[in-house]
Amino acid sequence: MTTPETSAPDTVPATAPYEIAIVGAGYVGVPLAQVFADAGRRVVLVDVDARRVERLRNGDSYIEDVPPEKLASLVRDRVLGATTDYDVLREVDAILVALPTPLSKQREPDLSIVLQAGAEIGKRLRPGQLVVLESTTYPGTTRDELRPVLERESGLLAGRDFHLAFSPERVDPGRVDWTTKTVPKVVGGIDEASTDAAAALYGSAVDTIHRVSSPEAAELTKLLENIYRSVNIALVNELAQLCDRMEIDIWEVVDAAATKPFGFAAFQPGPGLGGHCIPIDPFYLTWKAREFDFSTRFIELAGEVNQNMPYYCRSRVSQALNHGAHKSVSGSRILVLGVAYKADISDWRESPAVKVIELLQNAGASVAYHDPHVPSFATNGLALESVPLAPAEYDAVVIATAHSGIDYSWLVEEAPLVVDLRNATGRAGITSEKVWKL
Repeated sequence: MTTPETSAPDTVPATAPYEIAIVGAGYVGVPLAQVFADAGRRVVLVDVDARRVERLRNGDSYIEDVPPEKLASLVRDRVLGATTDYDVLREVDAILVALPTPLSKQREPDLSIVLQAGAEIGKRLRPGQLVVLESTTYPGTTRDELRPVLERESGLLAGRDFHLAFSPERVDPGRVDWTTKTVPKVVGGIDEASTDAAAALYGSAVDTIHRVSSPEAAELTKLLENIYRSVNIALVNELAQLCDRMEIDIWEVVDAAATKPFGFAAFQPGPGLGGHCIPIDPFYLTWKAREFDFSTRFIELAGEVNQNMPYYCRSRVSQALNHGAHKSVSGSRILVLGVAYKADISDWRESPAVKVIELLQNAGASVAYHDPHVPSFATNGLALESVPLAPAEYDAVVIATAHSGIDYSWLVEEAPLVVDLRNATGRAGITSEKVWKL
């Protein structure tokens, strides 16, 4: 067998047996693998994407939260490996599932990726192993969806032959003050022994463990965290639209309210929700709630407000061009600054900037984008590459993501018109008649 640096992606490196397998080598799985490896646990990432696996085995990190030099060191020390071969699961003590749980076009939960992986895990499951689902989902998924698949394929019984638990991922890409290691880990098993096993596993690498009574409680914990953000962002997004009519600066109001030392948490308005959690997770609960003849009206209203924000931002750009430059959107050249869903990262999943670009194009504009973190993107028939930042060449620049490496004073000086959806200019202390804010 070959070493991690040179092996083919469908083989496992010649090392001592792995202790932990993580199914899914993405934004959740790779940082989690690093944390376990840093703690001295031998961990292997399992992914169907052979290109990802080969990069990992060569110590080449594609996840910003895991520096390439750190990954390369762990691979050289043979405490972290990667493979496309599910058979490696037969040898480990614990199997963690960190796979996508997207929504269908009808905005219903799509568990197909997780359940297909569950079937592969079940075929290799042996007595005494621990299985933990980390993928965000609705209450009941671990017990009612994943458990039957594991039991059917393995012939074993959860709670008797193997342990089963849920522990929600809490990854915030690009964050350095709170990491996978330092963010408290919530764990809930289908029985006390499963909770004990999961708590012991994560406790070997993560600073703080918080036990809950069941996987359902742990599943709902994750949804509550993201619904809380969705609802509060919707509130300030709605107020931003009202403030436009009242000619009040919403950013000034939020900053002023944030001076209160109790009873208020500041949320910022923007062009909409982005990332792998907040735009999706609330709909998992609204879907599940219908099973109990319950309408989650508050959550659904927040979803409507947030989904409407790209459309409002398109109107704001139209208004700025019309009144600020006596031009229409149709025929204008527009540069969108930033397509990542938040500042200083490369993750553009569910980014509202992409929707804004699409809407501006549909309105007849010629749209380009500049993002130092996202060289290109392609989705739903829209494929673009980042262009050089040359504000003077466009009729308007739309700040959709406030990356810190941009000189906003220079940007405003060069651009004929700026539509600032993130208050990047305000934070930089810039006041100019060229700038139209959200």
